[in-house]
Amino acid sequence: MAKTASTAAKTPPAVDFEHSLDELEQLVAKMEGGEQSLDESLASFERGIGLYRHCQQALEQAELRVRLLLDPEAPDTAEPFEPEL
Repeated sequence: MAKTASTAAKTPPAVDFEHSLDELEQLVAKMEGGEQSLDESLASFERGIGLYRHCQQALEQAELRVRLLLDPEAPDTAEPFEPEL
């Protein structure tokens, strides 16, 4: 079943990211199994690239939000959070 634009807009970004990441991991595992035909592998690869790009975009948006929270006046100069080890 395809998502409609209104359904996609209501999905929280973190949930959408997690769903995309899970699907990407499943595709990788299926492709690594080596039991797909060439056409199936190509379709899986194409879907995987789309999921990867979606996840990358979500991560970039999250990073921007963090920068805006750290320094709303100058997000480009905000220092990224470095966890203590």
